[in-house]
Amino acid sequence: MIHTYTLANGLRIIHRDAPSEISHCGIVLNTGSRDEYPEEAGMAHFVEHMLFKGTHRRRAHHIASRMESVGGELNAYTTKEETFYYATFLGEYFPRAVELLADMLFHSEFSPVQIDREREVILDEINSYQDAPSELIYDDFENMLFEGHDLGHYILGAPETLNRFTREQILQFVQRQYQPSQMVFFSTGKTPFPKVVRQIENHFAFSSAALEPKKRIAPSASFLPRKERPRKNTAQAHVMMGFPAFSMHHPQRQALLLLSNILGGDGLNSRLNASLREKHGLVYEVESNVTLYTDTGLFAVYFAGDPQQRERCIRLVRKEIGRLLQKELTPMQLSLAKRQWKGQLAIAAEQSENYTLAMAKRFLHTSRYLSLEEMFARIDAITAGEMRAVAGDLFIAEPFELSYL
Repeated sequence: MIHTYTLANGLRIIHRDAPSEISHCGIVLNTGSRDEYPEEAGMAHFVEHMLFKGTHRRRAHHIASRMESVGGELNAYTTKEETFYYATFLGEYFPRAVELLADMLFHSEFSPVQIDREREVILDEINSYQDAPSELIYDDFENMLFEGHDLGHYILGAPETLNRFTREQILQFVQRQYQPSQMVFFSTGKTPFPKVVRQIENHFAFSSAALEPKKRIAPSASFLPRKERPRKNTAQAHVMMGFPAFSMHHPQRQALLLLSNILGGDGLNSRLNASLREKHGLVYEVESNVTLYTDTGLFAVYFAGDPQQRERCIRLVRKEIGRLLQKELTPMQLSLAKRQWKGQLAIAAEQSENYTLAMAKRFLHTSRYLSLEEMFARIDAITAGEMRAVAGDLFIAEPFELSYL
């Protein structure tokens, strides 16, 4: 059973009944790095860190130990459109988790001493990220694709902006973004829903400023594909190729996700893995992925391998994309692809934490929940003609290409 409720101040609640002794709960905000002003680049992620660094009631070590001391976990992360704060714990500690989250979200001190200390931590995080090319290339590729747009900068920010953050700037950002009407409280577990609502009302039901709906501006449709090949002195060539794609609200997004799963999904039988790794022995890792934002998206292929074989790998990727463009899937191919993807989704749904976070994100942006059964029905409705049409929409243009050499 899925339950939903909305408080008078606009905070939405979604709860999924689950028989497990383990519960999850948290807050997701409709706030990410794309909601920063230019001088605030990195602020959403910085605030996420700061909420762990002390409130009017607790010091940082008290926050860190509040859930840990009962065997639970407390975590958070920032994306380009959301910020998550969440806990995992034995179900009996649900009230403890709710109170702690409310204290962090609404009573953080933002001590100048802690601001300076955390600034150094994040600068070190930025430097360490530069040493992970297989992760960095995803952000660099997205920055290239969305250059000049609010999606086209690093979530972590840059040293020049981080070094100028002041407490006043941080408080202004929090006041602008951290309002209940921009939040969803989510939970999974055995706690009865009336008790979930009562606990949230105890800590979140205060009046708050009425905010205008977020007005995110989609990037221009006039993308100009290009190639970039920066020198990174890596042992392997890291390569990403991709195209602008659909938003999370597009009616053909399911067909796009299925297409990506066929081309370079998790299965060892994906077409790219079968070609580049199994048949030709050119790479250890190759994958395709889809990123869906509220107003746009992207499709990309990533591989890493011998720099001497980079061009050959690119030709093979283009060949597999060309096959999807030129020939419709047979009924058998489509049926097998759907069956595989539904199995993968069902297995992923057993990973309760990830499933809960995905449920929260969807509810944040659509105000509804999509069950596994509904998802399967949408997958079953995809036709071979639709798949080929989606491939034509995406792959007809030249791809963007980013290579670390």
